[in-house]
Amino acid sequence: MPAAPPAAPEIDTPDAVLVVDFGAQYAQLIARRVREARVYSEIVPSTMPVAEMLAKNPRAIILSGGPSSVYADGAPRVDASLFEAGVPVFGMCYGFQLMAMALGGTVEHTGAREYGRTDLRVSRTDSTLFEGTPADQQVWMSHGDTCSAAPDGFSVTASTDVVPVAAFENDEKKLYGVQHHPEVLHSTYGQQVLEHFLYRGAGIEPTWTTANVVEEQVALIREQVGTKRAICGLSGGVDSSVSAALVQRAIGSQLTCVYVDHGLQRKGETEQVEKDFVAATGVQLKIVDAEERFLTALKGVSDPEQKRKIIGREFIRVFEQAQAEIVAEAGAEGEDVAFLVQGTLYPDVVESGGGSGTANIKSHHNVGGLPDDIEFQLVEPLRKLFKDEVRMVGQQLGLPDEIVQRQPFPGPGLGIRIIGEVTRERLDLLREADAIAREELTAAGLDREIWQCPVVLLADVRSVGVQGDGRTYGHPIVLRPVSSEDAMTADWTRMPYDVLAKISTRITNEVADVNRVVLDVTSKPPGTIEWE
Repeated sequence: MPAAPPAAPEIDTPDAVLVVDFGAQYAQLIARRVREARVYSEIVPSTMPVAEMLAKNPRAIILSGGPSSVYADGAPRVDASLFEAGVPVFGMCYGFQLMAMALGGTVEHTGAREYGRTDLRVSRTDSTLFEGTPADQQVWMSHGDTCSAAPDGFSVTASTDVVPVAAFENDEKKLYGVQHHPEVLHSTYGQQVLEHFLYRGAGIEPTWTTANVVEEQVALIREQVGTKRAICGLSGGVDSSVSAALVQRAIGSQLTCVYVDHGLQRKGETEQVEKDFVAATGVQLKIVDAEERFLTALKGVSDPEQKRKIIGREFIRVFEQAQAEIVAEAGAEGEDVAFLVQGTLYPDVVESGGGSGTANIKSHHNVGGLPDDIEFQLVEPLRKLFKDEVRMVGQQLGLPDEIVQRQPFPGPGLGIRIIGEVTRERLDLLREADAIAREELTAAGLDREIWQCPVVLLADVRSVGVQGDGRTYGHPIVLRPVSSEDAMTADWTRMPYDVLAKISTRITNEVADVNRVVLDVTSKPPGTIEWE
């Protein structure tokens, strides 16, 4: 069996800020907020030794919140040597309390708690963190322990009715902390406080942009691929399209895009790829008809993880077949198609249990669903980016809005939007329902407001209905409209009732064997955006 493919080269980011994840639901949001301040950030697990963190040469380190009490057995800890390394550190919530304890301050389990919106009183509005913000401001709290005394050498700069030390600062050592969550929008001046730490406390220049990403990745791709050839699995979605455009910018005609018509696409998807993407980029495109192969492999399979892995495996096998065909068609002996380009994003890595020490939420076919004996080396130019950053890179590359602003669509396609076995009949049914929903959202001008609207078929569920004065026993369709910035967290979109009514009426009237349309009103967390 071939050895596992080597990892792609990493972006050289000397100004990186490390976000140490103590199990916080907002760790990814902190990283995003830092990037919004035009400073590159990465998430690392709290189990990473301090020496390894410092070996990354970070410009600053942020300690995230977390669900634990600092007094709980087995609660995450931080080595006090971190605060003597000369690297600026900013503690938030749990990270703030860990910093206080490690440096000799007092954190007490008083039983007094603060959750949600809280009034913060800033005692020093001229401090590094709070300059230019009001003395009274609203913040978002989530804690049960309380810091009652700051470490020696620290100035207390804010308090609440419950917490005497709600923020402290030590400019000499460049150590700062706040009890609240500045990364959430409910903390009115949170982004300003975070930027004050980055720019004033840590002295970082805001220079990280999507133009930097394009330049760095083009250089890395050329270094990685050299004179060999690459293929890209083009789905027509934002991620694969931007990945392909980036790689083509780097290696030109050495790239061939392979579009696998696996039968799991939405209505009109193949035609859109041929028309929009090829017209915009001029890339070489090979279309492979593999519908029968995928449906045969998925026959009788209902488990979502198994479906994802089967789809990932079949993708690779189709690519291996396409590799031989591309070389044969080119008539170039010895020209090796050695690289596979994928649109892996940072949320894919995090949710698959990589990159942050987090639990595996689900396998992504481009992260955790690849077979062990893959013969390609991976090129993943978007692996460290969030979705909105990918869109900005696409704009930087000159891709049209029809591609860049397209709603996210999962790599396994409609195969994971059918709850139950995937069959051709069920796919046709779901395709029609999905097309109706997309048409009506576009007609209502909601495309930009809604991040994504998965349409899900509950294939193994039937419900009683009445259509044409007769009793029916049809499938339910689920609408899952969500609003989000990066897919790490999401809320269900409050769509106008008349739009929902029109979608429901059209689906039940026009799609055979569907007699019920329901709305998913679950946020993420606790639910994921996709059902499988």
